[in-house]
Formats: sequence, structure tokens, C-alpha cells
Amino acid sequence: MTAATVVLVPGLRGHVEDHWQTRLAATLPGARTVPPLGRTDPDLRARVDLLDRVVAEADGPVVVVAHSAGVLTTVHWAATYEGTAVVGALLVTPPALADPLPAGYPSIAQLRASGWLPVPRRRLPFPSILAVSSDDPLGNPVRLRALAAAWGSRVHPLGAVGHLNPASGFGNWPEALPLVDELGDGAGSPGADPVRGPRPALVPA
Repeated sequence: MTAATVVLVPGLRGHVEDHWQTRLAATLPGARTVPPLGRTDPDLRARVDLLDRVVAEADGPVVVVAHSAGVLTTVHWAATYEGTAVVGALLVTPPALADPLPAGYPSIAQLRASGWLPVPRRRLPFPSILAVSSDDPLGNPVRLRALAAAWGSRVHPLGAVGHLNPASGFGNWPEALPLVDELGDGAGSPGADPVRGPRPALVPA
């Protein structure tokens, strides 16, 4: 079967070689990463446009894999997405933006002025899994579960993994691939449409 294209959406960071998204991309043939704009440019519209372009350029079905603020980029983009290529999204440890981000990141006021707030709360137009850490300093689990309910996402508890990034001790995240496989099989969220015919397979390179 034809492999789905995995589109990775980074957060407010530049390229990080030992980040789990970088490592995941290296194991998947044809994976594409939305170009990271870094911490100094909080422009949401630019990120949404880049994601839209990368999805449009992909051949066949797409699974979006977003981390941190990349999750918020994805849900803002999804609010106006009218295509059918995306078969699922893995949304990992987004910030709730209820409290200031660490030093070096844009302020909440800057993010609001750049369009990040309010966070969309409409149901996503594709199945999704929201992976939630129990001790993420940037995302209160109660707030994130409320967002999951609004988005129609299935919550996947991660346990105490911080923000699931190298600073939290996670460069590799082996659990990502089975979740991506699940989404590729069309089983990402409760109530998803029944699978009709063969679905794309996602296998390591």
C-alpha cells in the first residue's frame, strides 16, 4: 500500500537535531517538515500559510504530527481547511497559553497580537489524538482535556514527561510511530467514519 506523507509541524523553535520530531522524520520515507521560524518571529499567519503549502504539495493522504505551539498552528489552520488529504493529526503537548512562556519566548501579549489567542475550539475536520503530559509546565492537563473535547480529539495520557522535548530528557519518543500508524489507519478519535477500502500504511524506512 502507498505510505501516507507525514507532515511535521514544529513549535516556537528552530531546528533541533535530537528532538523526537527530527528523529521521527528520519525514519519515515517522504516525511516533510514545516520550516521552523524560531522564537523571534511569532507570526501565526506565516506558519499557517507554510503548513497549508506543505500539505497541498504532498501526494496522497497526509498525517500531521505537531508538537507544542505547532499544535496551535495546526488547529488555527484546520479552522479553514477544506481539503480531504489529511487523514489524522497527532497533537503533542501543546501550551495552554494561560501562563507566560519561558524566558526567550514571545510574551502572551505578543502571541495574542499575532493571532494565537483565542485558541480555536471547533471540532477538527479529521481524526486526532491529543497526547497530554501530566506534568507539562506549559500545558495544564485539565485545560488540555477541555481542548481535546472541543476538538473531538482522543486523549492519550503520556505520564510525567514534562514538555516531551530534549529539555525534559526526551530526544527519542518511540511511541510516536504506533500513534501515527493508528491515525493512518483512520482510528484516531471516537466516532471516526468507518474505514472504506485499503488505508495507507506507515512503516519505518
